[in-house]
Amino acid sequence: MKARKAGVMGWPVDHSRSPALHGFWLKTYGIDGTYERIPVKPEDLEKALRSLPEHGFAGCNLTLPHKEAAVAIVDEVSPEGRRIGAVNTIFVTPDGRLKATNTDAYGFITSLRTGAPAYQPKSGMAVVLGAGGAARAICVALLDAGVPEVRLINRTPARAEQLAKDVGGALAVSTWADRNAALKNAALLVNTTTQGMKGQPPLDIDLAALPQEAVVTDIVYVPLETPLLAVARARGNIVVDGLGMLLYQAQPGFEGWFGKRPEVTAALREHVLAAG
Repeated sequence: MKARKAGVMGWPVDHSRSPALHGFWLKTYGIDGTYERIPVKPEDLEKALRSLPEHGFAGCNLTLPHKEAAVAIVDEVSPEGRRIGAVNTIFVTPDGRLKATNTDAYGFITSLRTGAPAYQPKSGMAVVLGAGGAARAICVALLDAGVPEVRLINRTPARAEQLAKDVGGALAVSTWADRNAALKNAALLVNTTTQGMKGQPPLDIDLAALPQEAVVTDIVYVPLETPLLAVARARGNIVVDGLGMLLYQAQPGFEGWFGKRPEVTAALREHVLAAG
């Protein structure tokens, strides 16, 4: 049987940890396959996606800036992908069609449940900072898990309002100026912005109003412990780092392309972190 091929498509794509992640699994399970970086400019996305079958690809992941644009290009989009309005995983069918889905919601909620097993979604309101593609997936994941209300806070209110309108359900929008007060009675705080990432300023927020029993999570994983998580941990909150979301969202894609459901292990975490 011919080696299976998959990859990650983005612009830029040099920073992606996905090749290290999938490469670890391919080696661990002794699978004859490759996973490569596929740099694609936004204007070339349709051509690149359509050429996947002829180049022997079983599919690919999508990263910035392609997740939303691909929805209009592929042949079939899963209900999750439609609801989120973005896709990150593409499968090439035997007849060359492109099927797309979004595994970010699954990745986030699985990471949260693994990192904070005592957390109960129904226990209270969640605050989500940011209104990009990741925030869309996370809001869907939280609402589907039973969170009674998601309070969305973004520097540009119109973007948050649009997200709330698109996703529907118990989503309320608060202003960036009210971000500190909005933490009162929250059971969960999620940062989906790039603030706190290596090379970016720390997230500008005061956790004084946040209950001590609330869980705090950040989708940033470079550094693994962001300033937000460090402050939250120091005041007694349970914290969940951003690496788990990356690792768990990769499971469904790997299984679809290479025929094996992979495990997320401590050795995998160490390998992906070291690949920076």
